Amino acid sequence: MEIKAKLQNLKVSPRKTRLVVDIIRGLKIDDALNQLTFVSKKVTLPLKNLLDSAVANALNNFSLEKDNLFIKEVRVDEGRTLKRWMPRARGRATPVRKRTSHVTLVLGELVDSGEKKAKKQKIEAPVKLGANVKEEGKAKVKGKEESKNKDTDEKGKKIVDPRSEGHGKHTKIEGKNESGFGSKIFRRKSG
Repeated sequence: MEIKAKLQNLKVSPRKTRLVVDIIRGLKIDDALNQLTFVSKKVTLPLKNLLDSAVANALNNFSLEKDNLFIKEVRVDEGRTLKRWMPRARGRATPVRKRTSHVTLVLGELVDSGEKKAKKQKIEAPVKLGANVKEEGKAKVKGKEESKNKDTDEKGKKIVDPRSEGHGKHTKIEGKNESGFGSKIFRRKSG
């Protein structure tokens, strides 16, 4: 059984984070927490919180024991790099790259306790309000179903869409027009 926890956009460079991660890789949970307590680096507190979160996931979601867990895998990937500028002598500016890192932690079991599945919460599907949308769009005429024409209303009059008019109440040129200005607009070039 593998339990995963992720920490994204940690504002410490991956190179500095890997120094601490290499210390705790492969250790039991209690030993790893002891190591993180006595290492004097900025990244130890977020890693300790990540480890506590992974252990809480194992206890609550999978009903596993804390004593039976160890750090199976820890991966540190490069995150976003924030780009800033530092003023220097003679009116120059030099770039400052503030690097971030993504940490992925995977816990494993020392002694396999069998396949336990996560607690599943019952989530009901939302009620569809427009379930009969297909039936509303069709009208029954003499036992046959015909869809209503979108360009006509109930009385059979033609509906004029105001969006088809251009600025200044000029009608837009639509469709293919064999001659004149419209043919130049809608002509496609091949190739």
